[in-house]
Amino acid sequence: MNLKDYFEANKGMGVLSTADDQGRVNAAVYARPHVLDDGSLAFIMRDRLSHANLQSNAKAAYLFREEGGGYKGLRLHLTKTREESGTPLVAELCRRCKIADKPDAVRHLVAFKVDKELPLIGAGESPE
Repeated sequence: MNLKDYFEANKGMGVLSTADDQGRVNAAVYARPHVLDDGSLAFIMRDRLSHANLQSNAKAAYLFREEGGGYKGLRLHLTKTREESGTPLVAELCRRCKIADKPDAVRHLVAFKVDKELPLIGAGESPE
Protein backbone atom coordinates (compact mmCIF):
# COMPACT_ATOMS: atom_id res chain seq x y z
CA MET A 1 0.00 0.00 0.00
CA ASN A 2 1.17 3.53 -0.69
CA LEU A 3 1.19 4.97 2.84
CA LYS A 4 1.68 8.56 1.69
CA ASP A 5 -1.54 8.44 -0.34
CA TYR A 6 -3.33 6.53 2.43
CA PHE A 7 -2.55 9.03 5.20
CA GLU A 8 -3.28 12.02 2.96
CA ALA A 9 -6.68 10.57 2.08
CA ASN A 10 -7.74 9.34 5.54
CA LYS A 11 -8.28 11.17 8.79
CA GLY A 12 -8.59 9.32 12.04
CA MET A 13 -6.99 8.55 15.37
CA GLY A 14 -3.62 6.90 15.91
CA VAL A 15 -1.93 5.25 18.86
CA LEU A 16 1.83 4.75 19.05
CA SER A 17 2.98 1.97 21.36
CA THR A 18 6.54 1.75 22.63
CA ALA A 19 8.33 -0.18 25.35
CA ASP A 20 11.50 0.48 27.30
CA ASP A 21 14.42 -1.93 27.54
CA GLN A 22 12.67 -3.73 30.42
CA GLY A 23 9.51 -4.32 28.39
CA ARG A 24 7.35 -1.74 30.20
CA VAL A 25 4.81 -0.69 27.57
CA ASN A 26 3.40 2.75 26.87
CA ALA A 27 0.66 3.78 24.44
CA ALA A 28 0.04 7.39 23.41
CA VAL A 29 -2.30 9.13 21.00
CA TYR A 30 -0.42 10.43 17.95
CA ALA A 31 -1.51 12.19 14.79
CA ARG A 32 -1.10 10.65 11.37
CA PRO A 33 2.58 10.14 10.59
CA HIS A 34 4.50 12.11 8.01
CA VAL A 35 5.59 9.91 5.10
CA LEU A 36 9.07 10.97 4.04
CA ASP A 37 10.48 10.84 0.51
CA ASP A 38 12.30 7.57 1.25
CA GLY A 39 9.04 5.90 2.36
CA SER A 40 9.84 5.99 6.06
CA LEU A 41 7.29 7.27 8.57
CA ALA A 42 8.09 10.13 10.92
CA PHE A 43 6.45 11.44 14.06
CA ILE A 44 7.16 14.71 15.83
CA MET A 45 7.71 13.96 19.52
CA ARG A 46 8.30 15.95 22.67
CA ASP A 47 10.50 14.75 25.53
CA ARG A 48 7.98 12.37 27.03
CA LEU A 49 7.69 8.64 27.69
CA SER A 50 7.35 7.45 24.07
CA HIS A 51 10.50 9.33 23.08
CA ALA A 52 12.36 8.07 26.15
CA ASN A 53 11.39 4.46 25.40
CA LEU A 54 12.74 4.75 21.87
CA GLN A 55 16.18 5.64 23.22
CA SER A 56 16.58 2.10 24.57
CA ASN A 57 14.21 0.08 22.35
CA ALA A 58 13.89 0.93 18.65
CA LYS A 59 10.72 -1.16 18.12
CA ALA A 60 7.25 0.40 18.10
CA ALA A 61 3.74 -0.25 16.82
CA TYR A 62 1.30 2.26 15.38
CA LEU A 63 -2.45 1.61 15.22
CA PHE A 64 -4.56 3.91 13.04
CA ARG A 65 -8.37 3.86 13.05
CA GLU A 66 -10.02 5.70 10.19
CA GLU A 67 -12.54 8.42 10.97
CA GLY A 68 -16.19 7.60 10.34
CA GLY A 69 -16.82 4.66 12.59
CA GLY A 70 -16.33 1.02 11.94
CA TYR A 71 -13.10 -0.89 12.12
CA LYS A 72 -11.14 0.30 9.12
CA GLY A 73 -7.52 1.20 9.51
CA LEU A 74 -3.98 -0.11 9.82
CA ARG A 75 -1.54 -1.62 12.28
CA LEU A 76 2.10 -0.97 11.51
CA HIS A 77 5.13 -2.60 13.12
CA LEU A 78 8.01 -0.13 13.11
CA THR A 79 11.74 0.14 13.77
CA LYS A 80 13.34 3.50 14.55
CA THR A 81 15.95 4.44 11.94
CA ARG A 82 16.94 7.97 12.88
CA GLU A 83 16.15 11.03 14.93
CA GLU A 84 16.81 14.74 14.66
CA SER A 85 16.00 17.85 16.68
CA GLY A 86 16.15 21.54 15.94
CA THR A 87 16.51 21.09 12.18
CA PRO A 88 14.61 22.86 9.40
CA LEU A 89 12.82 19.57 8.65
CA VAL A 90 11.40 19.42 12.18
CA ALA A 91 10.14 22.99 11.87
CA GLU A 92 8.68 22.30 8.41
CA LEU A 93 6.79 19.16 9.43
CA CYS A 94 5.62 20.16 12.90
CA ARG A 95 1.87 20.76 12.54
CA ARG A 96 1.38 22.05 16.09
CA CYS A 97 4.61 23.96 16.76
CA LYS A 98 3.09 27.38 16.19
CA ILE A 99 -0.24 26.73 17.90
CA ALA A 100 0.79 24.50 20.79
CA ASP A 101 0.79 25.78 24.34
CA LYS A 102 4.61 25.66 24.38
CA PRO A 103 5.85 26.72 20.94
CA ASP A 104 9.48 26.77 22.12
CA ALA A 105 9.47 23.21 23.48
CA VAL A 106 12.10 20.83 22.11
CA ARG A 107 10.64 18.56 19.46
CA HIS A 108 12.21 15.52 17.85
CA LEU A 109 11.52 14.07 14.44
CA VAL A 110 11.74 10.31 14.84
CA ALA A 111 11.77 8.27 11.63
CA PHE A 112 10.84 4.60 11.30
CA LYS A 113 10.97 1.91 8.66
CA VAL A 114 7.81 -0.15 8.34
CA ASP A 115 8.56 -3.79 9.18
CA LYS A 116 5.03 -5.11 8.78
CA GLU A 117 1.66 -3.74 7.70
CA LEU A 118 -1.60 -5.31 8.87
CA PRO A 119 -5.27 -4.37 8.65
CA LEU A 120 -6.84 -2.94 11.79
CA ILE A 121 -8.86 -6.12 12.31
CA GLY A 122 -7.68 -9.61 11.43
CA ALA A 123 -4.37 -11.24 10.77
CA GLY A 124 -3.87 -9.96 7.25
CA GLU A 125 -2.11 -12.52 5.09
CA SER A 126 -2.33 -16.17 6.04
CA PRO A 127 0.72 -17.51 7.91
CA GLU A 128 2.97 -19.71 5.79
